[in-house]
Amino acid sequence: MKRSTVLFSSVAALLALGIGILVARRMPKLSSTTMAAPRAADKAPAAQQQHFVLKFVKNPEPVPAFNLKSFSGQALDPAEWRGKVVILNFWATWCGPCRYEIPELMALQKEFPDSLQVIGLSVDEAPPAEVKKFADRMGITYPVSLADDQLQNRFGGILALPTSFVIDRQGRVVQKHVGLMPQDYYAMEINYLAGKKVDADVQTFVDEGQVFPSNVKNAKSIPGVDMSKLTPAQRKIALRKMNEMHCNCGCDYTVAQCRVLDSACPVSKALAQKIADEIARGVATPAKIAAGSPAHPTR
Repeated sequence: MKRSTVLFSSVAALLALGIGILVARRMPKLSSTTMAAPRAADKAPAAQQQHFVLKFVKNPEPVPAFNLKSFSGQALDPAEWRGKVVILNFWATWCGPCRYEIPELMALQKEFPDSLQVIGLSVDEAPPAEVKKFADRMGITYPVSLADDQLQNRFGGILALPTSFVIDRQGRVVQKHVGLMPQDYYAMEINYLAGKKVDADVQTFVDEGQVFPSNVKNAKSIPGVDMSKLTPAQRKIALRKMNEMHCNCGCDYTVAQCRVLDSACPVSKALAQKIADEIARGVATPAKIAAGSPAHPTR
């Protein structure tokens, strides 16, 4: 992935108000908004406490294989994590919310020493020695290593920070969280995946690109695109074309993937709607759809 096409979004939580604020580090591609759920420290009266809903992928995929060494020399191999819940946290030294989250991840590792393994993967371009120095200064107690572009691509590209993948005890990716999440929420996920009862509703969903962008092929609809005029057969054709045609906003994704990953992108929205409209009129061809595609706006 070209670094110039990546957006890193940072979310800072205001504890007193329980509100997440997006701080975007804009690059020439995606924009995203992430609202953090109320933090663990936001204690409200019992009657007003938030009711949590846990959501996990219905048909999870195995965690992508890789083999790294932590800064302390420990082997980091997903195959060795079976039997534990894993929080695979992508972060960076320059990411303010990541710094805020690190103590909470350490607290979770301490709270669940036998059932949880936290792994920190830095996407920094700084020399490893500088990242290690930062990790030592922060006193990070869980294994930390660097994730190059190739590794990031195995996880569908890391478009925002922090991004955490939750892996179950069978080594399957069951959820992805972008931005800060409450420590209590992570604790409930860990307990549930460890086989314990939790005071929360547990739901499943089909991954339509929310976890791995390649799974947008499972989508039955595309965000922000009116497909009401299409017959069932035409809808399948439209979705196939949106999954085949690449967006020209500079993201290196297909039109469908760009819509799922960045629903605010006007380029993919215009292209996707053009595909749907021309198929509805029976005049769509790949060449006609590509012709006249809007240029990427100045951001």
